[in-house]
Amino acid sequence: MSEPGTTDRRPAIAESLVATGKGDDGTTGLLFGGRVPKDDHRTEAYGTIDEAVAALGLARAECTVMTEAGTLPAALAFLPPLILHYQRELFVAGAELAANPEALEKLRDGQTRVSEAMLAAVEAELARAEATIEMPREFVVPGETRLSAALELARTILRRAERRAMTMKREGILPGEWIVPYLNRLADLLWVLARAAEQGEQHAATLARRRG
Repeated sequence: MSEPGTTDRRPAIAESLVATGKGDDGTTGLLFGGRVPKDDHRTEAYGTIDEAVAALGLARAECTVMTEAGTLPAALAFLPPLILHYQRELFVAGAELAANPEALEKLRDGQTRVSEAMLAAVEAELARAEATIEMPREFVVPGETRLSAALELARTILRRAERRAMTMKREGILPGEWIVPYLNRLADLLWVLARAAEQGEQHAATLARRRG
């Protein structure tokens, strides 16, 4: 309740474990303290990472549906744990982007900051995945299967996260040196995994150029 004579008319918040009301002024908290506007470059970047994690959740949920229905090809059995692995790694990327710039010394490689080892691992997975597919020679149109479409959705969101991280880098507020190449390679990997999903379900990619 407002003190007598004040003009604070913010509605009372019902008892909640989620809503705190702290963001009602248009700000949000950073990792290790501090607050920034909700449209700050940091917030845009780690919020986009959050979107990518959710989109990967759609892909993983589709794998679950297919597994329960007995329709997930054996060649794609590696996908659910791999998707979950990268969902968890993206929380590391999000933590780095959300870090208070005055507390960067608290960041830890592989926990709250993308490391060179994480980049090397995703590059190795990309090489492995490329060896399992027939590479299209042209741009393709997403949507041949639900699983591949979900992976493509996550890929495009990750590309946006990469662009937001580049904005931070250009302005000198990007904490680490590995996050941009990491997001770049992971987006590449998701494109390849989308092709693996199509081919695993015996679908040919639809080419972007109309024939005939």
